[in-house]
Amino acid sequence: MARTRPIPAPRTDDTPTPPPAALRSRPASLLHRAAAHYRPRSLAALRISTGLIFLCLGALKLIPSASPAEYIAIQAATKLTFGLLPPHILLPALATAEICIGTALLTGILLRYALAAFYLHMSGVFASLFLLPDAMWHHGAPTLEGQYVLKNIVLIAACLAITADELTPR
Repeated sequence: MARTRPIPAPRTDDTPTPPPAALRSRPASLLHRAAAHYRPRSLAALRISTGLIFLCLGALKLIPSASPAEYIAIQAATKLTFGLLPPHILLPALATAEICIGTALLTGILLRYALAAFYLHMSGVFASLFLLPDAMWHHGAPTLEGQYVLKNIVLIAACLAITADELTPR
């Protein structure tokens, strides 16, 4: 009995044609190798870069008038604590919390506690969008302060990936 070859499916215009090996670009293969090298290290890079951001932004709050978020942070924290803590206590406390979260993200030490503190902190940060509407919104668009708060969505996404990695059994 003779062997028959299967009949190939007819080509359509949207069927991709893989380039022959000789035509594959050399830079693309370098990018693929770089990506393969980076992939196992990507979550560590994300954790460390997020930690650096948090550490630096927290340190700025320790220097008077250095943080662009100082006024908003004090106003929001005052409302969240019902005015029980004075601003000269609130700002160093927020700075210390951010520095501790950043340090834990950098080192990986006490990471689960730091991530819990991070999410608690972010809930307070995003509460400012509702607690301070005049400072956060202008005719339905975010003010510069509102944009400063909204950019934290990226930090939350980063920490969600870090949390998923941390909670995944090995």
